[in-house]
Amino acid sequence: MSDSLSELRARINQFVQERDWEQFHSPKNLAMAMIVEAAELVEHFQWDTIEESHQLTPEKREQVAHELADTFVYLLRIAEVTGIDLIAAANAKIELNAKKYPVDKAKGSNAKYTKYE
Repeated sequence: MSDSLSELRARINQFVQERDWEQFHSPKNLAMAMIVEAAELVEHFQWDTIEESHQLTPEKREQVAHELADTFVYLLRIAEVTGIDLIAAANAKIELNAKKYPVDKAKGSNAKYTKYE
């Protein structure tokens, strides 16, 4: 089993190559597939209350895990085919968000950053 991001990426790449699926993995197709999987994830919570969404049965937890995994795999594939380093991109985005949402203005608030300007 893969327990690091680079090992998981390699395992997914091998899986895709063995099936000759690179031909179908354009950024557009992968992004669309990822959104479909994200929608399937949302389905599991669609009519739940906030409290219910925190209390997953073992069966529902497994189903949610499958949808999260599908979404994550597609995200990794998009990054792979576009040459984007997700760790670097996430760190850069956190830095950007830290500027957009300064602690003294954003703490405890769910307002969009434009409200702080």
